Amino acid sequence: MGLLSDPQCRRALGRLLLRLNTPLCVLSYLSGLAWFLLLPLLAPRTYLSENAMGSTMVGEGSDLGPRALALARDFGEHRRREGGIPVSWLSHTMFQLGLEVHSQPFARTLPFPDEAHERYLVRGTNVFGVLRAPRAASTEALLLLVPCCEGGKNEQAVGLLLALAGYCRGQIYWAKDLIFLVTEHDLLGTQAWLEGYHGVNLTAMQSGPFPGRAGAIQAALALELSSDVLTSVDVAVEGLDGQLPNLDLLNLFQSFCHKNGLLCTLQGKLPPPEGPSGPGYAQSLRTLGLMVLGQAGGAPGGPHGLFLRFRIEALTLRGINSFRQHKFDLGALGRTLEGMFRKLNNLLERLHQSYFLYLLPSLARFVSIGSYAPALGLLLLVLALRALELWMRLSRSEEGEGEPPVGEVRGPSDPVPPARGGLLYLVPPILISVGAGAALYLLPVRGQAVATQHFPVGEAEAVVLALIGIYVAGMALPHSTHRALSGGGQRGWMTLKLLALLALALLLTCLALLNFSLGFLLGVTLVPPAAAVRPGGNRLPLALLLVLTTPGLSLFMAVLLERELLEAPAGLGEAWQRFLGALGQGLLQEHLHGAHLSPLLCLGAYPCWLLLWNVLFWK
Repeated sequence: MGLLSDPQCRRALGRLLLRLNTPLCVLSYLSGLAWFLLLPLLAPRTYLSENAMGSTMVGEGSDLGPRALALARDFGEHRRREGGIPVSWLSHTMFQLGLEVHSQPFARTLPFPDEAHERYLVRGTNVFGVLRAPRAASTEALLLLVPCCEGGKNEQAVGLLLALAGYCRGQIYWAKDLIFLVTEHDLLGTQAWLEGYHGVNLTAMQSGPFPGRAGAIQAALALELSSDVLTSVDVAVEGLDGQLPNLDLLNLFQSFCHKNGLLCTLQGKLPPPEGPSGPGYAQSLRTLGLMVLGQAGGAPGGPHGLFLRFRIEALTLRGINSFRQHKFDLGALGRTLEGMFRKLNNLLERLHQSYFLYLLPSLARFVSIGSYAPALGLLLLVLALRALELWMRLSRSEEGEGEPPVGEVRGPSDPVPPARGGLLYLVPPILISVGAGAALYLLPVRGQAVATQHFPVGEAEAVVLALIGIYVAGMALPHSTHRALSGGGQRGWMTLKLLALLALALLLTCLALLNFSLGFLLGVTLVPPAAAVRPGGNRLPLALLLVLTTPGLSLFMAVLLERELLEAPAGLGEAWQRFLGALGQGLLQEHLHGAHLSPLLCLGAYPCWLLLWNVLFWK
């Protein structure tokens, strides 16, 4: 404290900070990247924290394979005959199994056509059966979900659900209600059922009165099967806006997979061999990168992702039939589901002992928030150092120090001359940047009707093209602003950059708490230009750096990187089509499920980038 209170020592520290600011920023940025690359080596083994689930010592007595196949064939025949989900057959079958059967019709008009699924006005019906707990009041429940979409997919999952429901009906040890749910139109049906079950309407979903309820749902499993013969089960954990289920639920599933001899994968990959380097480290880093990209996208990795918003721990299990020689039938998967429900039946409270914030380099290892948070903290340190440097220069200019004597050149640590006109010159670029972000968020969907009247494009194409057009038009705003208002001097652009740095740091800090992956990716791309940008001199390198790190181009690069990590490289043409599809799906996710990615990028990251673009072209 004595060093900071002494004026001479404070000036010496200030001069030292100004002299070493750039090397410290470079060192901090590279340290953040290195820390992230070392995360697979810092990951400990996973373990069960909940005492009630510390062992898999339950006797699974079910053999559901033949019964599940027979029910799947019957379901497929009635589905093809009716041209959709056979509501009456499902209700009758569940009633014969001894369940309390209910159905829920729903409808949803999309804001613009969904070309990926070829739908605009969606109508469907959810069917669910409730097995009341014989040993307790209906205060808590467990749920098994099977989503049905267009085509003949997931018939085996419906058969396994019905077979498991029939088996559970004959057992007397259930202390929680069991809900067996079949939804139509995948995520839309799941969203409609969750809103109806909890008595809320978050996304303008139209549905009839909810007929019946069970207890508060403690955990849920979503099941997707592609064949009646499986080689592995892939587990999806990413939820809406990057939410994750409690790690104990994932560890419980992995334990039962080992017990029943099932191959369990994450991102389609088995746990890598142990070792500090070589193929094991490379595979762990690839799996970690895929999870970060998926979590940053904000879209749910499966139907389970919508349950996490309602504080329901959930997973999506996908049966894979690949080239692997190790194969198993539906009976082994049925015993795994039975064992998980029996262990969850023993819970006396919600899952809370283990982690909710983590990253997974493999199923056997995890990275907790205490291990990965420093990577983003080191990136934020760069913004703090640059902001402190600008504040010190501006403070020295307020002390009355002006221009250097005639004939001398201003040095990097010399004070900044005061600006003429105060801070009035900051108002136009700030208002225009925020207004451009608001236009980017509001106009594409609301202006699609006008675009289709004047241009020969469909509604979905009009939304995406309007989004790109408004985004690119924002790059011309600095020229228009400075043509109308010139001046401000060095103090003007330095104050504007200080505000941009503080806004970007605040945005990344909030994202670190909500969605670390999105915050880290934005930090990796936006921190270097934010630290380096300044007007004057040769602007071409800095302009090129800003264009390459713009949020829109970063999304395009993320599409290419994801295909590389999946070992399925995409050309520029395919990547461009995937990029356009990602833009449309991002807007749909925001309107259909309330995802936060679109408003965060439009109202947060894009205005910050525009402020930096204004700084670069400041006169």
